[in-house]
Amino acid sequence: MTEPYDSGMLDVGDGNLVYWETCGNPDGKPAVVLHGGPGSGCSPYWRRFFDPAAYRVVLFDQRGCGRSTPSAGDPATDLSVNTTHHLIGDIELLRRHLGVDRWLVFGGSWGSTLGTAYAQRHPERVSQLVLFSVAVTTRRNVEWITRAMGRIFPAQWARFRDAVPPAERDGRLVDAYAKMLADPDPAVREHAAREWCRWEDTHVAIRADHKPDPRYDDPAFRMVFARLVTHYWRHDAWLDDDEVLRDAKRLAGIPGVLVHGRMDVSSPLDDAWELSQAWPDAQLVVVDDAGHGAGHPGLAQSLRAAVDRFAYTP
Repeated sequence: MTEPYDSGMLDVGDGNLVYWETCGNPDGKPAVVLHGGPGSGCSPYWRRFFDPAAYRVVLFDQRGCGRSTPSAGDPATDLSVNTTHHLIGDIELLRRHLGVDRWLVFGGSWGSTLGTAYAQRHPERVSQLVLFSVAVTTRRNVEWITRAMGRIFPAQWARFRDAVPPAERDGRLVDAYAKMLADPDPAVREHAAREWCRWEDTHVAIRADHKPDPRYDDPAFRMVFARLVTHYWRHDAWLDDDEVLRDAKRLAGIPGVLVHGRMDVSSPLDDAWELSQAWPDAQLVVVDDAGHGAGHPGLAQSLRAAVDRFAYTP
């Protein structure tokens, strides 16, 4: 694992500073990493997928999370200037700031939505795409995770639902949680953040030996993550409901690899499959016993193989 050789805070406007870092070979092939969440932040974990001799890897914390400022965990932070469109603009500002012409885009979960949307807006700036745990962040996806998935985890979902006021339990749960996370009472906000993250940790678990994500033990992380996820999901990521699949034709000529676990409950396989069907230059790699995220050895191996394959491709 390579430590960063450069880092900084990029002023992207609207009072936001975005943390970025670069590692690997300064003269290597440029690649940008788009983390999930929204709101997870970019940890050193992501560096392990890249050969440091071959790649110049750019990692950054998206607006409002990680080391970027101001923090979305502060209820006074204006989230109206934190949207998918703003993030796409931030990626372009960062590319220009670092003097990169084209780069490989690597992203997982929410980062796959953001990476696909970015590539559709700026195809001339993307050399390849490597995406995993593919999500398209449609209203159907949000309703699946926040309501329909209760059929798979009934007891845990009942707790998730019952954390909101009784009058709002039959409505859109993501709206109810976003409302609680904006409540003036810190205790209400903390309760909402804890229950939201408890549910997030539930629906990524498909194995009996699943270990809870330690990030959710941190109250500051919980608040940032819950506020940003609910903010993005309640607005359907500010994308037309079929936009990611509809505009897949804009990716023509960009080679891509989509790596997805067949047992991914959080982001069912059909979206990755439909994207691969609409994008002729993409290869879909299905890891039969993997769930959501890159923690499964087979999924991680497939990602490294894709990244290595593109290492010396223009």
